[in-house]
Amino acid sequence: EFIKAKASGEFSNFNFSVGVNDDFMEAVKYGIDYTLVNPRNGDITKTIKAESLWNLIAQKAWECGDPGIIFLDEINRHNPLPALGAIESTNPCGEQPLLPHESCNLGSINLSKIVKKDEIDWDLLTELVHTGTRFLDFTIDVNRFPFQKIAQNTRANRKIGLGVMGFADLLAQLRIPYDSTEALKTAEQVMKHVLEDAEEESRELAEKYGDYPNIDKSIHKGNRRNATLTTIAPTGTISIIAGCSSGIEPIFAVSFIRKILGGTELIEVNPHFKKLARELGFYSNRLMKQIARTGSITGIPEIPRSVQELFKTALEIPPEAHVKMQAAFQRYTDNSVSKTINLPKNASVESVKEAYTLAHKLGCKGTTIFRYGSKGDQVLHLDHSPLTIDSEYTNCRSTKCIY
Repeated sequence: EFIKAKASGEFSNFNFSVGVNDDFMEAVKYGIDYTLVNPRNGDITKTIKAESLWNLIAQKAWECGDPGIIFLDEINRHNPLPALGAIESTNPCGEQPLLPHESCNLGSINLSKIVKKDEIDWDLLTELVHTGTRFLDFTIDVNRFPFQKIAQNTRANRKIGLGVMGFADLLAQLRIPYDSTEALKTAEQVMKHVLEDAEEESRELAEKYGDYPNIDKSIHKGNRRNATLTTIAPTGTISIIAGCSSGIEPIFAVSFIRKILGGTELIEVNPHFKKLARELGFYSNRLMKQIARTGSITGIPEIPRSVQELFKTALEIPPEAHVKMQAAFQRYTDNSVSKTINLPKNASVESVKEAYTLAHKLGCKGTTIFRYGSKGDQVLHLDHSPLTIDSEYTNCRSTKCIY
C-alpha cells in the first residue's frame, strides 16, 4: 500500500522511500522468500516472494519516480553512535540518516568558485571547509529547537553535514566530461579533501570547546567536536540562489526558456558553455534558440564533438554513470548523498532494478530514480516546444526532490 501510494497522484509534495536490508537484497538475488516483520513488536506478519515485492517497487518508481530505496544496513554500518540504537529513517531526500529526536545542520560549498587558472585551488577549498565546519558547529548553539528532546540530542551528538554543490560546473571548467573516469577520480579527490579538512577543524574545535558529549558512546576515540561532518544534499533551491548547478548532479539542459512574471520568456544558457562557445567561435543567438528546443547539444554539426561530450545532459548520461558518481562521493561522506538517477522516457522497468541493484553493490546508502515524463507536474519539459522552466520553487531543477 505504501509502495503504491504515489501512483494515484496524491502526496505530490512528499518523497517516499522504502527501507530495505541486506537480507532482502540477497533474497531478491537468489529468488527466495522473505519474511515481513512488524517493527513495533517483532512479529512476523507475512512471508512473500522477495522478487515480487522488488518488481513492485521498481514498477512504481518507473511509473512515478517513487519509491526511492534506503539501504538500512549500509547506513548502520557507518552509524557513529551504535550504542544509542540503530538508524531507522532519513530526511525526505535521503541524505541525512538520523536517530530519533536528532537534527543536523547542513551547508554546501559552491565548487564552481574554487577553480583558478583551470585548476582546483585546494588552499581555497581548505579555507572554505574550515569556515563551513566551524559555522555549522556554532549554529547548533544558537539554534532554537521545537522540542527539548531534539535540543538535548542535537547538542549531545553535534552532528553537522557539510557538502558541495556546483560539481557539474567544476567539471565543465576543468574540461572533464561528467561520465568519465577522470570525473569519478575528481569526485573522490574533492570529497576526500572536504572530509579530511572537516575532521581537522572538528579536532581543533574539540581542543577549544571539548568533545561532543556522547563521544564515549561512539566509534570515535576522542578529540572530535562532531559525531558526523559531511552530507551531500540536493541543494535544489540554494543552488539557484548561488547561481550554480545543483548538488553533484549533471546539468539538466544546456539552454532553456525561463518564464518569468508577466509571461516574459528569457533564453538562459549554461554560462560555461556560453563562454566556451564564444572562445571557439561557434556562439550565435540562433544556435542558443535551437538548443533550447531540446536542451541538448548532441548531434549539432557546428558544435565540436569534444564540447558535446563535455556538456552531456542528465538524460544523456547512462544510469550506471549516475550511480558510480554517487558511490564516489559516498566513500568520503559521513552521512549520505542525495542523488537522482535520471532515466529517459523510454527506459524499462528493468533499468530501474539495475540502477537500484548497482547502488547497493557499490555501497550507496540509498538512491532514487526519475524517468523523464513519469510526472505530469515536473518543472522541466522536453517536447516540440522550447524547453521551459515554469516555476523555480515548487520542485528542484534537475531532480524530483521538493526541497
